[in-house]
Amino acid sequence: MGELCGFEPTSTDVSRATAALDPILQAWRERPIEDAISHLIIDATYEKIRTGGQVISSALLVAIGIRKSDGKRTILGCSVSLSKAEIHWRTFLQTLKARSLGLPRMITSDAYQGLRAALGTRFSGVPWQRCQFHLQQNASAHVQKIEMKTEVASTLRRIFNVADRPEADARLAAAVETYSRVRPSYPPGWKKTFPKA
Repeated sequence: MGELCGFEPTSTDVSRATAALDPILQAWRERPIEDAISHLIIDATYEKIRTGGQVISSALLVAIGIRKSDGKRTILGCSVSLSKAEIHWRTFLQTLKARSLGLPRMITSDAYQGLRAALGTRFSGVPWQRCQFHLQQNASAHVQKIEMKTEVASTLRRIFNVADRPEADARLAAAVETYSRVRPSYPPGWKKTFPKA
């Protein structure tokens, strides 16, 4: 607020501003969703909030829609919850549907289990795609040589950025061939097992 107002606000100023903004935010959160949405992007982040005289870490759930009319993004809503558990996602997604969000052509999110379960309940049958950023972050965690992380990230980004599926498949096959040669060394007698599909 100091940066916005040009002076150092008192705690009373902050409380007064918050009280004035709360009904505006509430009206925004409850507004009808009038635009047809072709694509839904959902994610969450943890933020520190003050509640009951304590500062706690809470999940901020966010939904972004891609409008069919012009292809532009719009923030559809947000919700502060105790965690990213399925019940919180399910409740948040239900509020979006109650505000007239129709079925999008596709939903993009991370692969968090609670979120996937909530999507199965609230948006059953809508195709789902894993977020490229989260996929890249997860893949990076499996690169054991630190000096290779940038190279692998660039390779994945080139696969994501191609114009068509056949080219993406070809680049993916080449990347798998290249990086399958780089194997970690396992202790003698240790057997690597893979989960059954």
